[in-house]
Amino acid sequence: MEPLGDNDIRASFVNCSKGEARRISLPRQLADLPWADLDFLGWRDPGAPDRGYLVAERGGELTGVTLRVPQGGPRALTKTTMCSLCLTGHGGSGVSLLAARKVGASGREGNTVGAYMCADLACPLYVRGKKVPLMSMRYKESLSVEERLERMRTNVDQFLDKVFQER
Repeated sequence: MEPLGDNDIRASFVNCSKGEARRISLPRQLADLPWADLDFLGWRDPGAPDRGYLVAERGGELTGVTLRVPQGGPRALTKTTMCSLCLTGHGGSGVSLLAARKVGASGREGNTVGAYMCADLACPLYVRGKKVPLMSMRYKESLSVEERLERMRTNVDQFLDKVFQER
């Protein structure tokens, strides 16, 4: 991914108002992120732990979505859960259900789409082996790193397609 600036990131959001996009807490030290290792930019808001953000290239354009952690019951800390984007297994709270409001009229009616994702949204780093899950380990696969990255990109695209679906 090419390095992005504040304005590029804020302009990419499709499921929130421009005012909401201006108030988003961007990652600290944006220029120091490992851009060459990122297929998408994902981060959680340190001031609002129930919020996350994902920005990816889709059809040649940047597409950003705001994500929320739905309120739910307690999670088992001994269970291993798998991210639906990168297929990395995490123990405890390493995977979260994150929901994105859909775009257009469907989103204004309150419709959302959700997926279980790495809680820190660092999927590209897990696939590349630059980051290791705390209480679990990556499953052995016969796919190359490039094939796993392509699968992850496809999964991100499919998630974003659902955000754009009318129903």
